[in-house]
Amino acid sequence: MRKITRLLLITILAFAGAWSSSAQDKNGRNGWQERIKAEKIAYLTDAMDLSPAEAEKFWPVYNRAESEMRQSWKLIMDAYRALEASVKDSKDDKEISALLDKYLDAQEVADGIDRKYTTEYRKILSNDKIARLYIAEENFRRLQIHKLNKNDNKTDKK
Repeated sequence: MRKITRLLLITILAFAGAWSSSAQDKNGRNGWQERIKAEKIAYLTDAMDLSPAEAEKFWPVYNRAESEMRQSWKLIMDAYRALEASVKDSKDDKEISALLDKYLDAQEVADGIDRKYTTEYRKILSNDKIARLYIAEENFRRLQIHKLNKNDNKTDKK
């Protein structure tokens, strides 16, 4: 009887594993990014106390800002990696200077995105709600880091 139960359990786990891998999106992700995005939307909407009319106007603008910010962070990280490699490889000062400028320029682009979209948000929301947005984004980021650290501590103890 135990062998049948064990075999049944193994079969169920195999099917569950196959189902979960088929549920992955085209990029091979398991949906965790979509789950976090949904949590973030709910968190920000609640923290900003958006009305349905405000939300309808706000979210398309916010999504554009997020898209630009992701592209900007990619540029920052690419510039960072190039700068790090040049220092590690003991490149000459002129090359390091150029890469340092590229890194700083990429960071300025990210700052410009926040300024650009704050102007857009002001057409939709009060300054109070915009401030709540930036505060809620930082709080959400910290919450996610806390959850990640909490989960890392659980796996370390096993």
